[in-house]
Amino acid sequence: MKGHILILTANILFGISMPIFKYLLTSNVPPEAITIMRASFACMMFWLVSFFMPKEKVLLKDLVILFVCALCGVGINQWLFVVGLKSSSPANASIIATTVPIFVLLLAAIILKETITTKKSFGVFMGVSGGLLLVFSSTHTANSTNSFRGDILIVINNLMYSVYLVLSKPLSLRYSSVTIMKWMFLFSTLTLAPFCFKYIQCVPTFHKETFNKTELYALLYLLFGATFLAFMFIPMALKHIRPTTVSMYNYVQPIIASVIAILIGQDIFSLQKLLSAVFVFTGVYLVTQDKKQKNKTEDKCQITNY
Repeated sequence: MKGHILILTANILFGISMPIFKYLLTSNVPPEAITIMRASFACMMFWLVSFFMPKEKVLLKDLVILFVCALCGVGINQWLFVVGLKSSSPANASIIATTVPIFVLLLAAIILKETITTKKSFGVFMGVSGGLLLVFSSTHTANSTNSFRGDILIVINNLMYSVYLVLSKPLSLRYSSVTIMKWMFLFSTLTLAPFCFKYIQCVPTFHKETFNKTELYALLYLLFGATFLAFMFIPMALKHIRPTTVSMYNYVQPIIASVIAILIGQDIFSLQKLLSAVFVFTGVYLVTQDKKQKNKTEDKCQITNY
């Protein structure tokens, strides 16, 4: 239960961040600036927290895996997402997001030797159906602009995130979430800085003439809530549940986004939204009920050698 609560919370934080990302991007905040600020802020926070926790020595071979996870789960992942979201329509981005569990299911079968059961496959199908139903029921509120480049970037973004979920599962059993994240965000910051750091000076909020308090609050939420807290919860959740299950909670994000839109008057409640929510959570339930496969996979993860 603990793992499910953690990953649900992370996806709620991610879901809330979607309209905030769009707000900042339409306010002329460079996507590169958002990316490097998220990485560097989280890096500082995780290293600061690590000083107050028991020391963990990370093996050199695990640092190599952490570097790959950093590129897939933070560096390339966050950069492609923000850049892609700027040019892709919200509807297209939401549809593409439903590919994550499919990528994870296939990668887990290849890397972790996780069996693709009929129940698990049907659960993924239910989740995809719910996500698509939600998107198609809300297309009238979405930007009709369709950018092929943005769509491709988001597809690659979701593939990278899937690789991260699968590769980081064994690491989550070896080290604490803070240890994993402090190294991941350090590697990501060092990798992104040469390309993105210069864009920070282009953020309107950092100039007296164009200072906007709302933009500042939006940035603070992305840095602390949607980056530091959310990314800390992911490896904590992976200690208790499989990557496939973690990826299924990705479908919660469009549900959260729709609820927020309804509450602030940007959308209206409909039967399609209720039905999509039923599909999504039914899919999550089916994937998480395979107890026998869970134990088998976790046992294999615990004896994995690099």
